Amino acid sequence: MKILLSLFFLSFNLVVFSQKKTNLKIIETGIETFKITDSGQPESEKTWTVSPQTKIDIYLAEGFLGNHNVVTFYTDKETLEVKVSLKKPVNDFIILYKGDSCFTRVQFKQVPDYLDTLRAGKKYNLTEKREIPKFTYQDMNLPELVSLRKKYNLDSIAGSASEVQQMINLMHWVHNSIKHDGQHNIPKIKNADNLIQACKDTTRGLNCRGLAITLNECYLAMGFKSRYVTCMPRELEFDDCHVINMVYSNELNKWIYLDPTNNAYLMDEKGTLLSIEEVRLRMIEKKPLILNPEANWNNLEATNPDYYLKYYMAKNLYRIQCPISSEYNLETPAQNKTVEYIELLPLNALNLAPSKKEILNSETNSKLIVYKTNNPILFWSKP
Repeated sequence: MKILLSLFFLSFNLVVFSQKKTNLKIIETGIETFKITDSGQPESEKTWTVSPQTKIDIYLAEGFLGNHNVVTFYTDKETLEVKVSLKKPVNDFIILYKGDSCFTRVQFKQVPDYLDTLRAGKKYNLTEKREIPKFTYQDMNLPELVSLRKKYNLDSIAGSASEVQQMINLMHWVHNSIKHDGQHNIPKIKNADNLIQACKDTTRGLNCRGLAITLNECYLAMGFKSRYVTCMPRELEFDDCHVINMVYSNELNKWIYLDPTNNAYLMDEKGTLLSIEEVRLRMIEKKPLILNPEANWNNLEATNPDYYLKYYMAKNLYRIQCPISSEYNLETPAQNKTVEYIELLPLNALNLAPSKKEILNSETNSKLIVYKTNNPILFWSKP
């Protein structure tokens, strides 16, 4: 019955589309794949590939920043702005490519209020005593970290300013040296030196995880205690998460939130730098958050504070995970290797059990272990 209904609605859509198509806007392209932008997702790098064999090629415009989106298609021949909204959720047009007509639809989709989801996940268990290993941080005198520091002149990049400013300078350097690139997988050898070299010719960049791993190892090489942090939504299956950094400032006696993808850090109304824990709580309690003015994506466009905080990080600060050992080359696959993580979960999370999960790779005899905790005191413990 479901199959018959699906076929009926598809047939209905095609009939409606066919009736309208003579009045549709038409644009031409000489290339199969080209850039598009979406006002509802200003930080996302997107491309569109024409598909003549598809009856109706649909782009979902998710309304993160309001009740309407403007999606712009940039072919090699012309540009078309397509507007959709709650009142007019569908906009159809035709892309002509090598004599074929590609029937294309932009369809508006309202997204959930992730701030409400985050607020529902406010509560933790401060007295929980599940046994989890303690976080450790590799010594800056490890030969690989010494080599990294010298090879890339990290002392000069950090400069002679305050400790906090040195940390920010290193983030600026990683951000400016390696573009964010969500189109490529991270290289197999996952250490800062190899990741920097892989992007040296600028034909590729790194995803947020690669950028955060690189910055983390630069911090370790300079003697700063740091972790890279995987920020995830409440859902157990998802298409998108974000990876940022936390670095401990002895000057401020606290962790600091740093995001090399967006060249970003966050402050309160007095200009005090905030930790990831503080950012999450201020989102929940509706307190002011100030994004640094230099925050941007690939030095091409400024990071939109509303999108970044109210949608992107509100979605991804629900569950938080860190490696137990902050060290050089941690995620590079190797025979007989064990990598351990700790995940911090609020009390209404979907995956509270089991408290320890092990995954064995039989080919390499390597092991992935994830511990879970509801206790933020243990998770955000000082080094």
